Amino acid sequence: MQTSEPATPEQPLLLSGDPAPVKSTPRGDFFASLFWIVLGVAIAIGSWNMDRLQNQDVNPYTVPGLLPFFLGLAIAFFGLLMLWRSWRLGALATGAKLMPTMSRSDQQRLWLVLALCLGFGIALVGHGLPFWVAAAIFVSATITILQWRQRKQAGQVRRGIFVAIVIGVCAGIIITLVFQEFFLVRLP
Repeated sequence: MQTSEPATPEQPLLLSGDPAPVKSTPRGDFFASLFWIVLGVAIAIGSWNMDRLQNQDVNPYTVPGLLPFFLGLAIAFFGLLMLWRSWRLGALATGAKLMPTMSRSDQQRLWLVLALCLGFGIALVGHGLPFWVAAAIFVSATITILQWRQRKQAGQVRRGIFVAIVIGVCAGIIITLVFQEFFLVRLP
C-alpha cells in the first residue's frame, strides 16, 4: 500500500485512491483489525468443526472445510499484522482520532456492492440457473455497474460492457471448474 506521506498518531495515514485520498487513522485500523481477527478465527473454527466425511473415505486433502480453514487463518494473520501496524503508529495514544466518516459516494458504493452480493446469493444461486451462468451474470453486472461512470466519461461504454461480459463468462467457467475438478465440490 503506497502512502503519500508518513503517518503520526495525530495525522491520518493518506492512501492513494480516486477521486480523493481516503483517510485511514491508526485507531480506526486498530478496531478494524480486531474485527478481521475475530472473523478469521471464527471462520477457522467453523471450518475445523465441519464434517470431514471420514465415514465416506474422503481424501483428507479434499475435505470440505480445508480451504475455508486456511482462508480463516490467513484473514486472522493479516488482521494481526494490521493490529501491530496500527499499534506501532499510535492507535492507543491519547487524542488519536477514531476514523473519518465515509463520503456519500463511498457509502453509496458500499451499499451497491452489498446489494449486488445479496442479489447473487438470494436471487441467482440455487434457483435453476447453472452456477457458472449465475457467476458470469454477477461478475459481469458488478464490473459494468462499478465502472459505469468511468467508462461513460471516457466514451467506452460498449467496450466496457463487452470486457465485463468476457471476464464474467471466463470467471464463471473457471470458478466452476476449479471447485468441481480441484476441490471436488458440486456447485448448485
